Amino acid sequence: MNAADAFSLTHEDAQAIDDCWNRIGIHGDKSCPLLIEHIHCRNCAVYSAAATRLLDRYALRQEDRAEFSVAVESEVKTRSLLMFRLGEEWLGLATRSLVEVAPLQAIHSLPHQRSRALLGVANVRGALVACLSLVELLGLDGASSVASGARVMPRMLIIAAVGGPVVVPVDEVDGIHAIDERTLDAASRSGTQASAKYTRGVLQFKGRSLRWLDEEQLLSAVTRSLT
Repeated sequence: MNAADAFSLTHEDAQAIDDCWNRIGIHGDKSCPLLIEHIHCRNCAVYSAAATRLLDRYALRQEDRAEFSVAVESEVKTRSLLMFRLGEEWLGLATRSLVEVAPLQAIHSLPHQRSRALLGVANVRGALVACLSLVELLGLDGASSVASGARVMPRMLIIAAVGGPVVVPVDEVDGIHAIDERTLDAASRSGTQASAKYTRGVLQFKGRSLRWLDEEQLLSAVTRSLT
């Protein structure tokens, strides 16, 4: 499953679910009679039920996991990493796991959360997409520290997980950078990643210590958090 296929699944889900919030709700003509009672669609049982159905489909797609793993193993090892910051820590993720970088969107929490890492859902171009906390998954300190006067724009990463795209908020995105494969090989052999979750190695980049994330382990953790 590639990034395009993964995002198309989200739109198939959106079509299968009656997205009344986009037609007669808060993002539509506001003609829904329930708005008087609920004020906002996210407070409505219809919206919560749609989000629950979306999360159920991640579980139903577990049969795709084996096919996905084979596809990842057959790809050429990438040298292209997206560099981003969570709190005070800089991380790198292979761009083959990335669908896009998007502006920060409102995250709507869900009742009876399925995992601590699940923040809720976000509306991405009319489709409900599960939103996860990488801070929780990676066991990081989420406190953000930015130099005074720095212009920082928090973003959301849309990641191609097994059951469909998920979004994760990040504090800052540096960009996509090509890293010499020898540097990555040396980082993976250094052994400094042993105590860090879902990490292939640690390398120096722009004067920073950067954790190079193991995308396969991370995506498996993402899927477990949704099922």
